[in-house]
Amino acid sequence: MPAALPPARQTPLAMSAETFRQLGHDLVDRLATFLEAVPDGPVTRGEAPARVRELLDAAAALPDAGAEAGPLLARAADLLCDHSLLNGHPRFLGYITSSPAPIGMLADLLAAAVNPNVGAWRLAPMASEIEAQTVRWIADLVGYPSSCGGLLVSGGNMANMVALFAARVSVGGAAIRRDGIAAGGRRYGVYASEETHTWLQKATDLAGLGTDAIRWIPTDASQRVRVEALREAIATDRVAGRVPLMVVGTAGSVSTGAVDPLRELAALSREHGAWFHVDGAYGGFAAAVPGTPEDLQHLAQADSVALDPHKWLYAPLEAGCVLVRDEAALRHAFSYHPPYYHFGDPATNYFDLGVQNSRGFRALKVWLALAQAGRRGYVQMIGEDIALSERLAARLATHGDFEVLTQGLSITTFRYVPAEWRGREQTPAIAPRLDALNEALLDRLQASGELFVSNAVVCGRYALRACIVNIHTSAADVDAVPALIAAHGRAIHTAGAS
Repeated sequence: MPAALPPARQTPLAMSAETFRQLGHDLVDRLATFLEAVPDGPVTRGEAPARVRELLDAAAALPDAGAEAGPLLARAADLLCDHSLLNGHPRFLGYITSSPAPIGMLADLLAAAVNPNVGAWRLAPMASEIEAQTVRWIADLVGYPSSCGGLLVSGGNMANMVALFAARVSVGGAAIRRDGIAAGGRRYGVYASEETHTWLQKATDLAGLGTDAIRWIPTDASQRVRVEALREAIATDRVAGRVPLMVVGTAGSVSTGAVDPLRELAALSREHGAWFHVDGAYGGFAAAVPGTPEDLQHLAQADSVALDPHKWLYAPLEAGCVLVRDEAALRHAFSYHPPYYHFGDPATNYFDLGVQNSRGFRALKVWLALAQAGRRGYVQMIGEDIALSERLAARLATHGDFEVLTQGLSITTFRYVPAEWRGREQTPAIAPRLDALNEALLDRLQASGELFVSNAVVCGRYALRACIVNIHTSAADVDAVPALIAAHGRAIHTAGAS
């Protein structure tokens, strides 16, 4: 017989309302103090992996007996607050990870407390409707038809992948889900610029197309895809019997913020019956801001658009979004109805629209931030990030120790160039040494804690890259960058020359 159970169950993870209240208050107070102090501390401590593992006691075995929640939370806060790379720091200018909006932090607590499974409407009625409204608001913000379908996903990789799976069925036919991509002996082509993010390799691999289906199209001097080269590639493939499946346009490339000629890509896609997708994970939200590249105004012509609220909507990780003009394309790509799914509600069940069945409530932090800031607030914040990047490019250009390579959206790429190398940057004797110097400079900056930038390769040249998607970065932070980097660059160059 099973052991008798007490009338009132007491489990190791249970917590009284009073204890939860006290621990929650303590943690929020701690985090408020931490956030207030971030600007005056280092961006990162630059600790080696071995040191981080030592601090964690990473080799420790799973404890047999549990511990009190209060000390555990305090230790976790110490570890994370004191030994993390802080993308909320005003001098974090690396990659495209935004500073998290405070309302998003609180939203994640609220979402976790209610813990809705936003896979089926019946399991999460209000959360499902909030997600649907969030999708419509995002579409409206970027000028995409608000009648579209879409859903929140983990990030840009998954948003782009969802779009490719929708394209696979839309162009290849429903039988492709049963018979596989090779059904009927058809081969497919996916066309994208050389600047397209690596999500495309993952997506073609997982979709059964194979990475050889990708046609990497060269770009012009502005890192925009060359439309005539794309046209030639499609024509060549068609002669060889390959079916154009998807044309990918980039709205804000990772390296330089370049925006492809979206209107022309849309027309070419329609001409050949290909699905037109825009990877706007980074730059798509800039469509809301006056004065940004005119091509962003043509997002509405895409069959699908990938966007990342955890980039330029300043949502805490994770939050990606895919918009699809016709929601039915998502259902055709993902929906299955086994006997144990009996959700007859006349509403959206998100397991029909994407890869996941069980889904967390990612939309809440995005919805609350959109409601708090409104369209005008986001136009202001994104516009200021762009203006700060333009200011940085101007400061670097006038400093004398730098070569500015590109400035697009909120990304500036540049190189430190010692005085005696100026004018000889492209010569065989200097070019590799200049690349090596800037690579060493990047490593030093990232470990210093003073400033965090990343890197890019622009027209074969190794460059430093500053990307501003940070509500805490100010003109004073930007103005300090040239002198700070130049000091480190001179120290490395002098040490190497001695």
